[in-house]
Amino acid sequence: MRTRVRGRLREVLEAPATKDEIDLVERQLTRYPRGMIAVGARCVCGRPLAVVTRPLLNASIPFPTTFYLTSPEAVKAASSLEADGTMKRLSESLAHDDAIARAYEQAHLAYLDFRSQLAALLGDDDSHIRGISAGGMPTRVKCLHAALAHSLCMGEGVNPIGDIALRMVREDRHFDPNVCRCSIL
Repeated sequence: MRTRVRGRLREVLEAPATKDEIDLVERQLTRYPRGMIAVGARCVCGRPLAVVTRPLLNASIPFPTTFYLTSPEAVKAASSLEADGTMKRLSESLAHDDAIARAYEQAHLAYLDFRSQLAALLGDDDSHIRGISAGGMPTRVKCLHAALAHSLCMGEGVNPIGDIALRMVREDRHFDPNVCRCSIL
């Protein structure tokens, strides 16, 4: 996993966000994307689905959400899963399925590793958020947006909860990164 994290970190830093990408993400979010470093995942059409953000915003505000979902279609899909009780069911699965629980713990550690390495390379102090990942990891499912963004940015096989959420939204036809349904131009 460490090799995968390093490779993905290198890819992110080699393709920093352009002004056009930041402008597009601002339209997607309807606010400026503070701390945006790069587009971490793209729709098949090339538009951003999720971004990678700095561990420290404005050089002083700790920000643990390294992978941030931006696509309105992806946000809507994750929100629909949250609204139907999927978070509770997935949290319960962590208590009853040792394999998923172990994989989710590994996702948490990979998240921390990515952010720690990112902080070091950017000169950010992540000590205020050390040990804190996102989405409730490693013990519960608190935010499917964060889990889905993690899976989209790192690829399938890193975050089992994000991977499950991605399969669910693909099956329900709400969202699929391989089918463009982008509404923000």
